[in-house]
Amino acid sequence: MTNSSNEITVLRATEAFTSAAKPKPAKAQFKPFSMRLSAEERAFLDEHAGSRPWAAYIRECVFGEQANRRRAVRRPRIEDQQLAGVLSELGASRLASNVNQLAKSANMGTIDVSEDVEQQLEDAAAAILAMRDALFIALGLKS
Repeated sequence: MTNSSNEITVLRATEAFTSAAKPKPAKAQFKPFSMRLSAEERAFLDEHAGSRPWAAYIRECVFGEQANRRRAVRRPRIEDQQLAGVLSELGASRLASNVNQLAKSANMGTIDVSEDVEQQLEDAAAAILAMRDALFIALGLKS
């Protein structure tokens, strides 16, 4: 290659790199706007916004039909939050794993089952079934 062809190749590579390295134009950015509210104003917003976020309610009040629609965000009901907490605690308790280990030991015959232990296992099984039924009812599922 000659010097001029090397220079052209370098220029083309530089142009390609420069065009690829240019920052992409940013998508439409929304500018945040904050405001201070009194306790009464916050209570008013809570009451009138319903399950919608405050920003969506305020945007609708200010801009009406011209407001940009955003994706719907649902605030979880208190019951949903409580149910999520119960399910979280149930999962963190490792109860299923412990019951599985007990069942495996019982099937292998390596667990000493006295009347007292048998009664405790039956009580635990009944409690698990009661929790299962309560969760099915809370989730609206058929057991």
